[in-house]
Amino acid sequence: MRRAVSICFANIVLTACQAYESAPLNNRPDLLAEITSLKISPSDLPLPELGSHPFDPSRPLDMDEVAMIAVVHNPDLKAMRGQVGVAEAQAFAAGLLPNPQLSVAYGVLITGVGATTSSATATLGEDIVPLLTRSARRRAAAANERSVRLNLLWQEWQIVSEARTLFARAVELDRQRALIDEYRKLFSDRYQSSNTAMQQGNEILPTVVSDLAALQAVETQLHDIEQTILKNRHDLNALLGLAPEVQLRLADKVSAPAIDTPKLTAILRDLARRRPDLLALMAGYEAEEEKLRQAIIEQFPKLNVAPNYTNDTTPVYTAGPTLTISLPIFDRNQGNIAIERATRQHLHDEYQARLDTAYGAASRLITELQLIEAQYQASRASIRRLRDAAAVADRAYAAGNLDERSFVDLHASLLAKEIESLKLEQTLVEQRIVLQTLIGSDIPTQPPSRSPVQ
Repeated sequence: MRRAVSICFANIVLTACQAYESAPLNNRPDLLAEITSLKISPSDLPLPELGSHPFDPSRPLDMDEVAMIAVVHNPDLKAMRGQVGVAEAQAFAAGLLPNPQLSVAYGVLITGVGATTSSATATLGEDIVPLLTRSARRRAAAANERSVRLNLLWQEWQIVSEARTLFARAVELDRQRALIDEYRKLFSDRYQSSNTAMQQGNEILPTVVSDLAALQAVETQLHDIEQTILKNRHDLNALLGLAPEVQLRLADKVSAPAIDTPKLTAILRDLARRRPDLLALMAGYEAEEEKLRQAIIEQFPKLNVAPNYTNDTTPVYTAGPTLTISLPIFDRNQGNIAIERATRQHLHDEYQARLDTAYGAASRLITELQLIEAQYQASRASIRRLRDAAAVADRAYAAGNLDERSFVDLHASLLAKEIESLKLEQTLVEQRIVLQTLIGSDIPTQPPSRSPVQ
């Protein structure tokens, strides 16, 4: 009989145990060498506009397709998703009941006057306090899991924003490089022409020097922007989890319509219920509330209840309850309560600071965008005037009515203004992407006819 009971008890213990399985680390990079086989499900994407956007890696990728790859394959996001599994396990562990404690003692009879049998004692105890705090622990763990998921969502928003920014930067930098290269060819032709003319005795040295200086300046700009383009491509590949040598085919167009400021102001009022990072802080504060509640419950004396069986050597058999209670003389859990209260106040202040920063950053960015847009429009007007002047200068130079230095200076000014305009356009696009992340919504825009940027 005892053997059968022992076997049953051993089976219960063993079936509840888990087996260890090794999980060795990989010593090779997990970077994609190509994206044609990449599959993306709409359910994997954090923003509605991404989930409804088609993904076709066989054609040049647009801004949203690049963001989709980043969400699915970014190495940091892959690592952060493991935190969700940890939070889920913690929520599961918080709901488990504590194991009862079995204490058994057996005394073998050796000798003794009046003793007739060996003694035995058995006690089965259960700590009551963990049962009282179970609901608070479960609520705290559930709120913590929600906070982790929201933090992951916020990080996904950040990765989407960064991917869109790098895409827009790649498009704008290519446009700037093409423009600089166009002027490099113009100044190279001018230098070759003036240098040949000087060798034939038909041109003076200052004219050749002026053409050469203009050519050198534009070649320096070209080299600088080529380095920037390469760095941006490597940054984009790293963000997408691609090998550095992968050459992505990107669409060559990005637009930034003028924003509708009155509608944005209305959106900002709802920021606390829109931003995942703010919602995550709310969930973390809720978890801390439950931890404080748990600490307050644990200030009461710890109580252990146990049925007790005993027989002595006479033999006399007894059975009854055993109560073990801690005396709250020195430690009434006041230290833990103070820690949890201070932690709750810290989370309260952290949430308020983040909310204030979010409102301030979004409002400041709206104002900056308005200024940059006005500057962009002014630069476009300056370019139109310079192009008209350059057209007149070209005719005058061909007719011999304009000197070489004035001709080169005018075209150099036009190049500088066009580069300035393209950089302002790039800033507009990038700032608009940042603003979209800050407010968590598609930015309301004005009709294209009012103030387009293409």
